[in-house]
Amino acid sequence: MRLLSQNVVFGIAAFVSASLIALFFLLDQPLLSLFPIGLMMIYFAIYQTEKLFLAIAFFTPLSINIEEFSQSFGLFIPTEPLLFGLMLLLSAMQIRHSFLDQRIWKHPIIIAVSIFVCWIFISSITSLHVLVSFKFLLARLWFFIPVLVFGTYFFRKESNRILFLWLFIIGTCITILYTLQHHAQYNFGEKEGHWVMAPFFKDHTIYGAIVALILPISICLFWYKRHTILIQAILIFIITIILVGLYFSYTRAAWLSIIIAVVVGLIVYYRVNFKFLLGIGLIGLLIVFLKWDSIEMELARNKNEHTTESFNERFQSAANVSTDASNLERINRWSCAISMFKERPIFGYGPGTYAFEYAPFQEPENLTIISTNFGDLGNAHSEYLGALSEMGILGLLTFLAVVIAIFYSAVTLYHQYPISDRKNRTIVMGIILALTTYFSHAFLNNFLDTDKAAVPIWGMCAMLIVMGLEVKNEKI
Repeated sequence: MRLLSQNVVFGIAAFVSASLIALFFLLDQPLLSLFPIGLMMIYFAIYQTEKLFLAIAFFTPLSINIEEFSQSFGLFIPTEPLLFGLMLLLSAMQIRHSFLDQRIWKHPIIIAVSIFVCWIFISSITSLHVLVSFKFLLARLWFFIPVLVFGTYFFRKESNRILFLWLFIIGTCITILYTLQHHAQYNFGEKEGHWVMAPFFKDHTIYGAIVALILPISICLFWYKRHTILIQAILIFIITIILVGLYFSYTRAAWLSIIIAVVVGLIVYYRVNFKFLLGIGLIGLLIVFLKWDSIEMELARNKNEHTTESFNERFQSAANVSTDASNLERINRWSCAISMFKERPIFGYGPGTYAFEYAPFQEPENLTIISTNFGDLGNAHSEYLGALSEMGILGLLTFLAVVIAIFYSAVTLYHQYPISDRKNRTIVMGIILALTTYFSHAFLNNFLDTDKAAVPIWGMCAMLIVMGLEVKNEKI
């Protein structure tokens, strides 16, 4: 009887929504069609919550920021309204009748994220732009709560974890195919490669970061179990599309993040001793410190700019801090972030306020041809320095605690599985590599305030939490 009533409700909602959408288009009011679409989303949120949660993975790469088409505030449609709605709905359900396993609150990732959120709240109170900071906090909450916290409920099913990854990869591949088709009209030119992914991605940097993120996941999905010939062919096709998309993204940081991920993967797989790695790192830092003058002179001689489409020369241009405008502007933003930190070292200027405050901190010698006196070109180009300038030293430390908790949990989980458990070890390795691509990329850019990065990253973290409890025979 309940199933029948749900089908009746769905039928009525679908008929009314389709009629209203058709009417609004006939009246040349397409934006009003969002209302009936919203009604359908409400139906799925109430009666098909699990399916709606998984669908968000598919919608995320395809979401569009309405700010691109109007002078209104930035909002990614349809993902952010869906996430906000799920946050309210699931929180209300949790309060009414608790369905989350309480053991998740003891997990290092949840603890670290909770501390980070608390510091965002505290630094929002002391912010120079309180309203902006609390909007920033709210936006982070609709990523953390539905994806990370309630994701641990939906990911109890192994099939949901795999489906979530598949849907995100497929959604991203659609945007890659769109971008390649659009880019081909301009003969895959480097300059055009900075914006041809619009309206799905703001520019090539975030596009490259997400394409790099799904590459290791796709490869691990290919290897994690025996597939039929058809599935193998589909995955090979997907991996090929991703590689082509990554190459033509012209995003050097994304290419570099893949190399770093491979190195990290080898370290994890072969269980390289941490003390050995620490020693190598300290020796490397000592060499850089002692030879810094020579290194700086060599960097100054590097005149390779990324105006060529040669893969080899573009990698060389990544070290050009003499004439490359992109690199110089990034240094300008980093310098501003550090100066902002020195000015307000404890609480920072407030979450989400960098774009409003960095202009006065620009030094004349750091300005580039793409700098603006108004400082209206965005963020700090570093997840870590952004946290430092906006939330002070504790903001950086709490964010680093989140990153450490994620990788500690992931690597520990990988080695807890027996070698014979190829399926789970491969999936966890895929997650480790994917997260490595982002958090290494995060030294050069910051995208966690967007759905494109936040949904897959916090989704994978939720998977790690669930799998960590499973491996201890503590089913959620």
